[in-house]
Amino acid sequence: MQHEITKKGPLHNPDGTLAEKGFAKHLLLQYDRSRIRASKLRIKEWDYYLIASDRYALALTIADNGYMSMDSISLLDFDGPWEKTVSKMGVMPLGKRALPATSETGDIAVKGKGYEMTFLNSGSKRRLYGHMDGFKDGKTLLFDVTLTGIPDESMVIATPFKDKPKAFYYNQKINCMKAEGKVVLGDDEYLFAPAHSNAVLDWGRGVWTYKNTWYWGSLSGEANGKPFGFNIGYGFGDTSAASENMLFYDGKAHKLSKVKFNIPQKDGKDDFMSPWTFTSDDGRFEMDFVPVLDRSSKMDFVILGSDQHQVFGRFTGKAILDDGTEINIRNMIGFAEKVFNKW
Repeated sequence: MQHEITKKGPLHNPDGTLAEKGFAKHLLLQYDRSRIRASKLRIKEWDYYLIASDRYALALTIADNGYMSMDSISLLDFDGPWEKTVSKMGVMPLGKRALPATSETGDIAVKGKGYEMTFLNSGSKRRLYGHMDGFKDGKTLLFDVTLTGIPDESMVIATPFKDKPKAFYYNQKINCMKAEGKVVLGDDEYLFAPAHSNAVLDWGRGVWTYKNTWYWGSLSGEANGKPFGFNIGYGFGDTSAASENMLFYDGKAHKLSKVKFNIPQKDGKDDFMSPWTFTSDDGRFEMDFVPVLDRSSKMDFVILGSDQHQVFGRFTGKAILDDGTEINIRNMIGFAEKVFNKW
């Protein structure tokens, strides 16, 4: 059984442990930095948006990771295929960036040498805009995208870590938002229109352990003329109370149990660009995945390091809602990733 959180309350007990562990369909537990009983160096907060059409995508991150800030923009062209990511780092933000304590409202604005990013959130819509000079081939990237159609239900999870009682991850994924706007890179324009463009928000607040690996997959689109998407993932923390696996259909969330990422192997290593499969323990999520583009990065500074593979591609398969309705999709764009961090 997976525990569903159904009542509002504080995220933390006075001693800094999670007040309730499990999943929810709304952001019910209230995040408050002052109730965290861990060093400010260990607190990690981020807002990550992915806006995608069938041909291209824009990814935006604003993060305060305690000892390090990160602002990142990625532009991905699935027809090329190619991708370009530029990230700007800072030192010791320690919460001074004042990322909102809720995903429901609140604005974020950051700027540095040659770039600026703003996320405005009124509750009913979100406007994301900014620029980065010299993004690709010396050309400036400008973006201005508005998200609407925020669904009633989403994936929310409060995850503890077994060996670190003051560590936790509080996370919301809002899938299937509609996107309208554009990205301009030199003479090229990438247009997003609600008829064919969707967005997901990954809203994360937590205190992480030093070394971990996560698997995450996401898709937002339409099936049978209605918004359809999913969030799947695992790999870190104590998920005995709940997994983060969910389907989304016509604004409602449908809880899944466990989903496994079957990444092909070659010479004893992950072969990210060969076809994957996804299987669930209850038979409600069975997907094939044909990769198109691997947005990969690797760094190793001995104490700090990461090895990231965010693989974009096309999903084909079936998903079964809580009432037994079977949803079939074919060649829908989404992504699946494997990320290792020492942080």
